[in-house]
Amino acid sequence: MSPSSDAKALSEWVDAVSQELGLEGAVDSATTVDMVLDLTSDVAHGVSRPGAPVTAFLIGLAAGRAADPAVAARDYSQKISRLADGWDSEREPKQS
Repeated sequence: MSPSSDAKALSEWVDAVSQELGLEGAVDSATTVDMVLDLTSDVAHGVSRPGAPVTAFLIGLAAGRAADPAVAARDYSQKISRLADGWDSEREPKQS
């Protein structure tokens, strides 16, 4: 079975972006794509749709500061997915 055109386009895009950012070989693109899609799905459905890309950016920023960014990204993604799964979208904003 051949990959869908969307999957092929995404794979090519991830490879191109990785090359532009000097990340070739730094991460397994298939695993990374699955991790990010799972994370953003959890946030989009459990918290808010606009929160999904912002969360992915924040995790990337935090992971980039770690000694092993790939491991940190995986760990942070798991941690934040659990947070999103338990998030109450009806939560009252905290008063300062």
